[in-house]
Amino acid sequence: MKSIANNTHISKLFRSSLAMLVMLLLAGSGLFAQTPAPPQQQPIAITGGTIHTITNGVIQNGTVLFDNGQIIAVGTDVVVPDNAEVIDATGKHVYPGLIHGQSTLGLTEIGRIAESTDLTETGNINPNIRAQVAFHPISEHIPVAAVNGVTTVVPTPGGSLISGKPAAMMTDGWTWEQMTLREGIAMTINWPSMRNNNQYREAVEELQQAFDKARRYQTARAAMEAGEGPHHAFDIRWEAMLPVLEGEMPVLVNVGDLRQIQAAIAWTEKEGLDVILAGSRDFGLVADQLADKGIPVMLTGVISGPDTSWEAYDQGYTNPRKLYEAGVNFCIAGESSAAYAYRLPHHAASAVAFGLPEEEALKSVTINAARILGIDDLVGSIEAGKDATLMITTGNPLELWTSNEQVFIRGRKLEMMDKHHRLYERYKEKHRQEQL
Repeated sequence: MKSIANNTHISKLFRSSLAMLVMLLLAGSGLFAQTPAPPQQQPIAITGGTIHTITNGVIQNGTVLFDNGQIIAVGTDVVVPDNAEVIDATGKHVYPGLIHGQSTLGLTEIGRIAESTDLTETGNINPNIRAQVAFHPISEHIPVAAVNGVTTVVPTPGGSLISGKPAAMMTDGWTWEQMTLREGIAMTINWPSMRNNNQYREAVEELQQAFDKARRYQTARAAMEAGEGPHHAFDIRWEAMLPVLEGEMPVLVNVGDLRQIQAAIAWTEKEGLDVILAGSRDFGLVADQLADKGIPVMLTGVISGPDTSWEAYDQGYTNPRKLYEAGVNFCIAGESSAAYAYRLPHHAASAVAFGLPEEEALKSVTINAARILGIDDLVGSIEAGKDATLMITTGNPLELWTSNEQVFIRGRKLEMMDKHHRLYERYKEKHRQEQL
């Protein structure tokens, strides 16, 4: 018994020490993370560049004028105020910032260390979870994404059947409140696996019961507020479901194979829900059905191999082209890994290599993503009235050899430094010293 007690004490000490080490590592990394940019202090005009508006064509030798974080004018005849900072982009390109529709960025730092991860909650029914409150502003992964042009990201909770509400977050800022672009953009449902029939039926029944309880709560609260029923206690979980039931918030359903896609479509139709399907497999097999029903799709990765022996090696790569040709409203979200958020344009580029038109690939990570997520009034294109969230590049952001010279988020000029650049400079100096 004494040995067991000693082992328990040692285990507690180890966990405490590990937690302290993680906090020190995260604090230390934060000291070197990208410093958030100050608010825009004066009008800024980007002149002489090729402006890719995404929604209104390409403007050669154009000007983008923005102030107080908002785009004021775009075109070839823009009048630049005398007090404006003028950035000469001759020979360069101007694109809107890229949008990553589903990621763990900001919710996890080191995958193997639980203390740095906040992705899941206890229990299967958690509609009240708000992803933005767990967003970690000094994560080392955030500036890596930002410098690479990913200016908006959607950290998405997981693990539960109903896992809560993701939020659209900017990749620059001091606090999660400051970085929140729009909260509550969807309700995340993780469609249960269909490999075990008994477990699948139990999970679907639990999901159905949750929605039934939320509807009864909706009826009871409405009757109470109208003075036609008794007092009904406030329930934070079912209250969070009301926007979904009232058609004000879509459900974002994560699906895997073809059976899950079909089952999720049938269930959401029965429940009368607005739905966005998210996943990386088999959408090309039901593209016509998705187009006929007007169901938007978020492809969570293009760069992938086959999952079964009968699939072609390029199934993941050709999904975007098949969806486009069928007329499906889709976007490309890339991998969920926080460390790989910066690779979003690589996924869109891979889709181009397998037949998706280049213009559509750019839309898939800008305006299409914004429209599907309900944030297209703020970001996704370069238009007057939208946020000045854009970047100056040396070329097409889908090309690996393109460099981002400057990124702006709501008019804030980002410090173009991240962990990747720091390591590059460090070992370039090492090489230089070895040549002395």
